[in-house]
Amino acid sequence: MTTVNFVCNGEPIESAVLDGESLLTVLRERLQLRSAKDGCAPQGQCGCCTVLIDGEPRVACVTPITRVAGRTVTTIEGLDPTTRTELADRFCDAGATQCGFCTPGIIMRIAPLYEQARCERVALDRALAAHLCRCTGWQTIVEAVVAERADAPRRDLDAAATRATLETGSPQIVGPDVALGAAGFADDRAPTEALVAVPRPPGSPLASGSSPTDAVEAAGIEFVVASSLVEARVSAGKTQGRRTTLKPRPPFAVPPAPDGGVAWGTHWVEPAYLEPDASWCEPGGTAASPVANGGAFGGKVDGIAARAARELADRYGRAVRVVFSREDVVRLGPKRPPIAGTAVLDGSTVRLDIVAAGPIDIANADRYGLDVDANVEVRPLLGPPVARLRAPWAESAVLIEAALDAASFERAGRLDGLGAAVLLDNCVESPHGAFAGVALDHSGSSVRSVHVRVAAGDPLDDIVLRSYCIGATHMALGWMTSEGITVDPETGEVHDLTIRSFGVVRPKDMPEVVVDIVDDPRPPIPHASDAVFAAVAAACLAGKLVP
Repeated sequence: MTTVNFVCNGEPIESAVLDGESLLTVLRERLQLRSAKDGCAPQGQCGCCTVLIDGEPRVACVTPITRVAGRTVTTIEGLDPTTRTELADRFCDAGATQCGFCTPGIIMRIAPLYEQARCERVALDRALAAHLCRCTGWQTIVEAVVAERADAPRRDLDAAATRATLETGSPQIVGPDVALGAAGFADDRAPTEALVAVPRPPGSPLASGSSPTDAVEAAGIEFVVASSLVEARVSAGKTQGRRTTLKPRPPFAVPPAPDGGVAWGTHWVEPAYLEPDASWCEPGGTAASPVANGGAFGGKVDGIAARAARELADRYGRAVRVVFSREDVVRLGPKRPPIAGTAVLDGSTVRLDIVAAGPIDIANADRYGLDVDANVEVRPLLGPPVARLRAPWAESAVLIEAALDAASFERAGRLDGLGAAVLLDNCVESPHGAFAGVALDHSGSSVRSVHVRVAAGDPLDDIVLRSYCIGATHMALGWMTSEGITVDPETGEVHDLTIRSFGVVRPKDMPEVVVDIVDDPRPPIPHASDAVFAAVAAACLAGKLVP
């Protein structure tokens, strides 16, 4: 153990630390400053743990605690109150935070620029390049910081939270505190005295000195349990993230397109939610939800963290935290099932032929008066698990819409009511009844802007609905043009374990998104942004933007 002295948020700190311990673990585990989030430690690639060291933004997870000896560390709790409050209000006003996991780190990066009035777009893009946000699509973050702030419209934040909950399928909070990291994530609320359990990477030996009883099975996998997160990860032999030089490719061979139709294949795609799976539980209690303020795009619906926390708490007779690293999420978390498929319009029927690595749902074409005849073969692959993630019908909807474009199908004459109201270049209707139309302004593979029109019933809060539509656009563009992880076809091993290797669209590459919300007299409709996700993806395939 080593003793380190530094100043944190104006208070002198003297802390005994382990060899190699990071500033992030000291802040979170020893000082209980949970605004600094662990999204990828120790990769240093997501920006969620950004703090100020002597006034300069630094990523805490790759900063050895010994490096801050005698220096000043500032977390969001110690930020100038005026700056903190104004940025939190701005982010809320613009819909620039959804789950809120990445936002404290972004605010810490932006704060020095904001206080010095240097938030021009180029400087902001450069600052945001150090961060990853999966939810918002970046545009609202930029708007929150650079736009002239008028008097904020009076909003019903309860109604806003209801719309956010409808979009994610999980309870959501909307308010300025979310931007400051206070959304109530599972690992932020874990008892300080809890044991800590982390997954044991396949084939890794326990570190020297670990007791054999430290390795236990729960929820079908092996965990290492210790008194602290640092000790658990050291004992488990935590796998360090890596990125392969091999390009991802669709695991199924894409067949030739039928005459007048389209063909398409997808990669293994990582949902890339920022908060790694985590839970905690008291003996005999209910495990903390891993989706406390975010739906994780469906990626945590069947997750094992909560089950493991309950099993381990009962076994040890005391509270247990289960904490996944980013590498654990990539290896163990579900992906969208890769597919290869074709689609063609044959008279009044769209014919689909799809091979998929897992079950997918089939969208309909009732809005056009067309039938869908789908032949789907499920052919499991070696690789990470797959699941019905966000909009499990999106793959078939993309093929259907692209096939109609290939056939020069006249949509306008087939649509009336809300369908016609949202029609741009295509129109997707979700299983819940939301409509989304999309038009892309692009030149070659470069998209300059995206125009989205959506009908979601009563929007409840236009700012939140717009934010989710922009986020869905960002996710769809990445899915179709840049995202994918490389998986060894012989062993199923994932070769891309760093968060930057997923291919998520960066801020500087995100086109402008214009969102029109249609006046829709129906009650609030859930998952409206899923229709946007599918419609944007369909427009990409129809526009031949897919690599």
